[in-house]
Amino acid sequence: MKRKNDKLELILLGVGILLLLLLFVVKRRLDAPEETATAESRTETMEGKKQEETIQNMEQENAAFLNSKKEEQKETTAAGPVQIRVLLTDCGKLGYAQKQVSLRGNASLSMNDGAYIASPQETICVTEQECGEVVHVVPADETAGTAVSLTGKPEDETVYPGSFVIYKSEEGLLVVNELDLEMYLRYVVPSEMPSSYEKEALKAQAVCARTYACARIREKTWENYHADVDDSVESQVYHNMEAQPETDAAVAETEGKIITCGGEPIQAYFFSTSCGKTSTDEVWNTAETAEYLKSVTVGGEKQEPETEEAFASFITKRDSTSLEVEDGWYRWQVTIPADVLSERAADQKIGEITGIEVRRRSEGGAAETVLIEGEKGSMEIEGEYQIRKFLSAKGWPIQKNDGTVSCEMELLPSACFIVVPEKEGETAVSFTFYGGGYGHGVGMSQNGAKHLAEQGKSYEEILRYFYQNIEIGDCRSLF
Repeated sequence: MKRKNDKLELILLGVGILLLLLLFVVKRRLDAPEETATAESRTETMEGKKQEETIQNMEQENAAFLNSKKEEQKETTAAGPVQIRVLLTDCGKLGYAQKQVSLRGNASLSMNDGAYIASPQETICVTEQECGEVVHVVPADETAGTAVSLTGKPEDETVYPGSFVIYKSEEGLLVVNELDLEMYLRYVVPSEMPSSYEKEALKAQAVCARTYACARIREKTWENYHADVDDSVESQVYHNMEAQPETDAAVAETEGKIITCGGEPIQAYFFSTSCGKTSTDEVWNTAETAEYLKSVTVGGEKQEPETEEAFASFITKRDSTSLEVEDGWYRWQVTIPADVLSERAADQKIGEITGIEVRRRSEGGAAETVLIEGEKGSMEIEGEYQIRKFLSAKGWPIQKNDGTVSCEMELLPSACFIVVPEKEGETAVSFTFYGGGYGHGVGMSQNGAKHLAEQGKSYEEILRYFYQNIEIGDCRSLF
C-alpha cells in the first residue's frame, strides 16, 4: 500500500507541475498583446516626439535661413550700385533740348529692347521729327563708351559710359545719360578739381561731389527733365575732362562715402578760392542758414570786419597767414566803364549810373544787396549770383593776385568786393572793383582743401574744417 501511495503522490505532483506550467504559458499569452501594445505605444510616443523635434528643428533652421537671406538681401541692396541720370547739354554749351542726336557705340547698341541693333561703330541718328515719345539706347557693354553728338555732327561727339534715354518734349529732344554713380564721379571730379592736387584734397572733392549728387537724386530737382542733374555748372560739371588715374583713385578710395547731417546728405557746396573767409548760404537769401554751413577763416587771422571801412581794409590787403595768400584769385581787381554798366540797367530807366554801393553783406563778406544809383533813379540787386551777373567783367582785364590777367569771366569773380568810382568832375566814368576769392564762397574752398592736404590733413579732416556738425556716411543706405 505504501508503494502505491508513493506512486500516486508522484503522479499528482507531476500533474500539478504540468498544470502550473500550463497556467504560466496561458498567462504569458494573455499578457503578450498588452505588452506589445504598450511597447508599440512607447515606440509611437518616442517616434512622435522625434518627429515633433525634427519639425521644430526644420522650422528653426528654415527661419534662420530666411533671416540670413533677408540680411544678405539687405546687405546686397545696401551695397548695390546707385544709378544717376544726367541731362546732357555739352557742359552747358547747348540748351536742354536738341533738334537731332547721333550715337555711335564702341559696342553694339540696342534700341528699344532690340527693335534695332546697331553694330559697333555704326551711327544711329535720332531727329526731333522722327523720334517717338521715348527711345532707349543700351550698349552691349556700358563701359565700352558711346560717342554722342548733341548736334548730330561727328565733330561734336563726346564719348560717354552708360546707357541713354532720349525723350521727346515740346522744346525738342532731351538726352539723358544713365550710369552708375561711381562711374559718373570719375568724370566729375577731374572736371571740378585739377588732378594734380593733393590726393586727400581729391578725395574730399570726390565725397563732396557724391554728396551733392545724392542730395539731387533724393530731391528730384530735375524730374521734369527725366534727370537727377545736368552736366553743367547748374549742377556739377560732368565730362568736361576725361577720367584721370589720380581722380579715379580718389573716387575708388572713398566709394559710397557722403557727408550727412541729421541722417540726410548735406548741400555740399564748394568753390574755387576764398578771400580768406567762407560765407554761409545766406548769400542766396535763404530763410534759415544750414547748421553745417558756417563762415570759416581759411587759415589766416580771424577777422570780423563790421563796417565798410574795416572790410575795405581787409579786402585790399594780403594776410600772410592765409592758406590761399599765394593763389591767383585770392585778390583781384578790375575796372569797368560806367557806360557799359549803364547799358545793362537801361530797362530800369534810371539813366546813367552815378554810383554803386554795397548795402548789405554776408557773415563772410559777400555782397548780398547792392544799390545802383542813376541820374533818374536807383535800383537794388539782391543775391550773390545776380550781383555778380550784373557786374560781369567779361571782356575786361582782371588783374590777379599772382600777376596774371584774365579776360574771360562771365561773372564777376566773387561777391566779396568794394567798389571805387573814377570821376571826371561829378560824372562817374568807370568803377574799379577790388575783390577777393573766386566763386560763391559757400562750403569748401578747393584751393583751401589743397593747402590743408599739403599740411598732411586727411580728407575727413578737410571736410570737417569746412562743414560743421556732420557725419561721414554711406550713400548706399539711402537708396
